[in-house]
Amino acid sequence: MVARHVARTALTADVRRRALLRLGGAVAWTGGWCLVQAQERPIVMGVTPVVLEDRLRLWRRWAVYLSHACGVPVQLRSLAGYNRVVEALRQGSLDAAWLCGYPYVLHRDTLALLAVPLWQGQPSYRAYVIVREEQPSTRWDDLRGSVFAFSDPLSNSGHLVVRAHLLEQGQTPETFFARTFFTHAHRHVVEAVREGLAHAGAVDGYVWEWLRAREPSRVRGTRVLWQSQPYAFPPVVAGPALSAGRKHVLTRALLGMADNPEGAHVLKELQLDGFVVGQSRWYEPIARMARRWG
Repeated sequence: MVARHVARTALTADVRRRALLRLGGAVAWTGGWCLVQAQERPIVMGVTPVVLEDRLRLWRRWAVYLSHACGVPVQLRSLAGYNRVVEALRQGSLDAAWLCGYPYVLHRDTLALLAVPLWQGQPSYRAYVIVREEQPSTRWDDLRGSVFAFSDPLSNSGHLVVRAHLLEQGQTPETFFARTFFTHAHRHVVEAVREGLAHAGAVDGYVWEWLRAREPSRVRGTRVLWQSQPYAFPPVVAGPALSAGRKHVLTRALLGMADNPEGAHVLKELQLDGFVVGQSRWYEPIARMARRWG
């Protein structure tokens, strides 16, 4: 379970990060501009609206940091939907991606785990079920017969966790709710609940908390009804097209973010504490749900 490894991981994260940086050498910066060899094929890393969207300036700044740290150009590319990201990784049009744990465990025979974010000092997060603030619901059974918004069919927090919870109670989303629909982004789940398009919805707890801190108007009018157990945080993974050498430099760049002014700025904007070397076993609880209920 993730919880068994969280404390040890948080305590040793800085030690591992510094050790890897010593192995790889220092990152050079000049005026915030990227000094890389333009003729080199870039590393293309995918991000999805299921994580965060409309943060183009932040994505550009992250790409500049990664390009410096890797010594080759790094491009961040936005794709809608985890299925498209997985397909792009498998076909080689993406080299790496910040991916949900659910599609990672479904395809970990071909995807390599590079790094896992630390949020609130831990490499884990929770799924939230949210409702409108004025709604009197206080427990799961109050949601029976309601309209429910999911995020993405391949989202752990935005779909699988809720489906598994209901199936353990002898229910399915189709029998428990009056109607369900997918918004294909966590923030759109929040919008659907806030605007009354859904009575409740499943959302990544990290995204809801990020919105509450950075853009509070977007979550105003919603509240958390239920939280899941902790699950391993959505990881950064590499597809089969990325060479071993480039996997190493990209991992090193991610682990070095907290020790670099530009990297630390990006982390602060993302409300993350850094990245650590992840372990596939952290995702076994998601894998078990996927095998049983997915």
